Amino acid sequence: MSLIANIFVFFFGSIVGSFLNVCIYRIPRNESVVWPRSHCPLCNANIRGYDNIPFISYLVLLGRCRSCKKPISPRYFTIEFLTALSALWLYRSFGLSFDFFFYFVFLSGLIIATFVDISHRIIPDEVSIGGIGVGLLLSLARGLHFPGPSFNARPFIDSFLGTIVGGGIIYLTGFIFDMVYFKLLKKPPVQGETTSMGGGDVKLLAMIGAFLGWKKALVVFFISPFFGVVIGLINLIVKKDHVIPYGPFLSLAAVLSIFWADKILVLFFLR
Repeated sequence: MSLIANIFVFFFGSIVGSFLNVCIYRIPRNESVVWPRSHCPLCNANIRGYDNIPFISYLVLLGRCRSCKKPISPRYFTIEFLTALSALWLYRSFGLSFDFFFYFVFLSGLIIATFVDISHRIIPDEVSIGGIGVGLLLSLARGLHFPGPSFNARPFIDSFLGTIVGGGIIYLTGFIFDMVYFKLLKKPPVQGETTSMGGGDVKLLAMIGAFLGWKKALVVFFISPFFGVVIGLINLIVKKDHVIPYGPFLSLAAVLSIFWADKILVLFFLR
């Protein structure tokens, strides 16, 4: 039964991943994620139901559209696999519980934000601001205890403070840097940029705080630059480009914080 449950959760995750693919493609283009039905982004031919099975259809079609025979981006397969793996990881960590649902919703939002930011250098408000609302509501629900019912306000307060601290600390850091670098040192903006930290990153860390609380939001803020500096240096050396999407590094740090933030917090005596 355990094997069957794991397979079911993995397949469920892949189905959600297929929907996330739709969101990642359509949201930046201001298209509905519900209508019209799935179609090839190259020739616009409708995708048949048997050609829309996660993993299997991509492998059977050898990564090509049945209609136009042009290659389909491996990103679709990657996101389905990543989402399925995330669902399985959470299930094995939390079982079929509220925490499983809570963190799976959270990781799904991070996956959308990450891949949209990589492709378009933006983080959609539908994900960040919408995610703040969802995080607050789920944290409110987490405080409800049955039978009774009784209510513990602590999860919601932590979520609310996480939103403020997460968004506030990254906004304040970018503001101070811009004041020193652009104003006092009179350095010209890079590639027309007027701020060092995009508004999308501010709202994304606010969303992360809404789900993880203010302490873990601080952990995300402090460890994400360690991921970004490596890619940033490679990007600077290879492409001579100073600008990198920061959302993926915030997302990666957030994933690590779900499981290891408490151990990191002990080092700073924030128990």
